[in-house]
Formats: sequence, C-alpha cells, structure tokens
Amino acid sequence: MFNLEWYRIFMYTAQHKNLTKAAQQLHITQPSVSYAIKQMEEALDVKLFHRLSKGVELTEEGQALLKYVEQSFAMLDSGQKHLQNLKQLNVGEIRIGASDSLIKHLLLPQLNTFHHQYPTIRIRLSRGKTPEITKRVKEGEIDFALVHMPIDDSELNIQTLVELEDIFVVGEAYQQWSTRLITIQELAEIPLILLSPGSSTRIFIDQWFAAKGLSVTPDIELGSIELLSEFARLGYGATFISRSFVQEELQRGTLFELKINSSLPSRSIGFAVRNHTKLSIAAETFMRHLQLGNASAN
Repeated sequence: MFNLEWYRIFMYTAQHKNLTKAAQQLHITQPSVSYAIKQMEEALDVKLFHRLSKGVELTEEGQALLKYVEQSFAMLDSGQKHLQNLKQLNVGEIRIGASDSLIKHLLLPQLNTFHHQYPTIRIRLSRGKTPEITKRVKEGEIDFALVHMPIDDSELNIQTLVELEDIFVVGEAYQQWSTRLITIQELAEIPLILLSPGSSTRIFIDQWFAAKGLSVTPDIELGSIELLSEFARLGYGATFISRSFVQEELQRGTLFELKINSSLPSRSIGFAVRNHTKLSIAAETFMRHLQLGNASAN
C-alpha cells in the first residue's frame, strides 16, 4: 500500500537532487528519505534514481513519474487554498428558495447586508410557493428555504424565524367597515381578494373560514402580496395579509385594518433544511445572519 508521503519525499529528492537537502526541507532524517525511496522503488519494481557520488539523478522512469507527482501536489495545494477561501468566505455560494413576498419583506434586507459584507459569495435565489420550494430542499436543489409554517415533514428540519400577525385590510372604498367590530359572516359579505389556490397562505385562510362553518369564494385571486394590497387599496374588497407587509400603507392611511370578533390563529415563518445534511460554510453563515437580523428587527 502506497503512502502519500513517499511521493512527497520522492518529489523533494528529485527537485533537490540530494537526499540530505530533501530531508532538511521535509524536516526529517536523511535515512528516512533513503528508506522511503527504497520502499517506492520496491513497490513499483523500477529504479527511480541513479545514486551518484554527489547526489542523485532521476532515471527515465523517475522523470516520467515526477511530472504526474508535481501535478498532483499542485492540485492538492490548490484544493487546500480553495478550502481556506471557502472557510474565510472569499468564495462559495448560497442556494435559497422563498416566495416572492418573503423574498421582498424578509430575505432581501438581510441578503443586502450579507452581500455587502461578502461580495464574492454567489447568491442563487429561486422563487416558489412553500410546497414547491420544500420539494427542492428535499431533492438537494437548494440549501434551505423560507417557508410558511406549520409544516409536518420528517425529511425536513424546520426552525421558526419570525412570528406573523395576519390581518384583513381594505381600501378607502370600504373604510366604514374598519370603524367597528365585525363578524366573520359580515367579513364574508365583502368581496375577498386572496392569493391563488395552492399557496400555504390560501390553504390557511380557507381552512380558517371552513372551521367557522363558512365556505367562501374570492372575487379576485392573485399571485403576489403586492397585488393583494394594491387591489385592496384601489377598492376591490378585503384582503388577507401580514401586518408587517403593509405597515407603511396602514400608517399612511391608504389601507385600513378590519377588526373581527374572532381572532386569527398565529402563523410563523421558518427556514427549512434537509435532515441529516451539513450546510456549506457560506449557507450556514447566512442562516445565522438571517436569524440575528430578524431577531434584532423584532
């Protein structure tokens, strides 16, 4: 069985053409160098060096081997340098998945500060609904995903990132509904603007209405949080949205919160990673950055 150190000793000996100088460079004894060369020659069944009075000289077979050994150690050295760059976050990539709304409101602010601090880390960002991006996590296509909770999946490790406060809001056209406490039945009478079917938010609100004995059909179904708030602001009806996503509109008075006599269950945003896998150094660093950033924001 070959010892990698034999090849190192062989290379240094070939480069210095002297056993003693090779030993000095390697910080080992000259007999150790001589023994290693002897072991190599016996294992390969070829002569690698001519023993001369003033040192050694490669045989033709030794010269042929040296080219490959030098290339191999150069590649190993490059590999070690690349690994150090990964550890120091000079290179690397992060693969993240999230919905459009989570990208804009939760991910992008933290991504900007991280990108400013580590500009050479490549960011690969893919969008999708929670069921889609959790599937990508499980298949190893992305490192982790921001998801709406709860999710029960034995293949994923999901940790809470931030708590959401969901509300119904309307524009000026329905402002009178925001001046008093209303019932769920009254809410259902207002034209509803909801996310399209299949999203975790749509599933959540459909289940909430169903638990209250109501089956509602939205007047408008849209694919983004921004469109929900815009259609509500323009007076098309009431929409279901997280307070933090429309905080500015509420403060400006372009949207108004509906007060309902039945509280909504709390929801959370979490990050999901595949069980029994180790994130890259870059991905792990960003995940900690994301946790700290959102903790300080709250």
